[in-house]
Amino acid sequence: MSNGVFVRSVRPGPASAAEGGPIIVPRRIKPRADGSFQARLPTPFALVGVRTEGDVLAEIMFLPVSMGALPPLNRLAERACAQIEKYADDPEFRFRLPLKTVGTDFQRRVWAAISAVPGGQTLTYGRMARSLGSAARAVGQACGTNYFPLVIPCHRVVAATGLGGFAHSGGGYLIEVKRRLLAHEGVTQDVTQGVTQNVTPGATRRLF
Repeated sequence: MSNGVFVRSVRPGPASAAEGGPIIVPRRIKPRADGSFQARLPTPFALVGVRTEGDVLAEIMFLPVSMGALPPLNRLAERACAQIEKYADDPEFRFRLPLKTVGTDFQRRVWAAISAVPGGQTLTYGRMARSLGSAARAVGQACGTNYFPLVIPCHRVVAATGLGGFAHSGGGYLIEVKRRLLAHEGVTQDVTQGVTQNVTPGATRRLF
């Protein structure tokens, strides 16, 4: 299965003060002007938008709850929603979906490394960068550009002293989604001290 996303241009911004943190820039949470979602699925951690193009998945996005649910409009969207629901029930579930093949060689290397991080574990931007012979900032940008969160679990990549960013966001709704996903997988993150603890997967679902 090929993993990839569209190259997304972002505005320059200051680097995170935390070691290994990405540049944080605002990320849109509205649908693209050139295409709508083929499903919007309520989950314990967010409203999840699914966009398909032909026989491949083109995008997964965490949307404002105010957008409301939308039943799957095609078989691939239905398949994607079914697998997302399985993940919501079982944090160790592994996705098997056809993804649109786009992105740079470096981004695909980062996404492959992200996909290798097991559920219930985290890896810092800095450590991943060292394993790839790159810089933490570049890894953070590739993480933020991921168009397939959940399938490519970029929420498992964190800063050395806390959660770090998520989907080019440094706070608010999207960071709360990242926190919920990690808690769902049995990881608690002390943002102040940067300490990660593993607990029983799904034990913190009551927080959702």
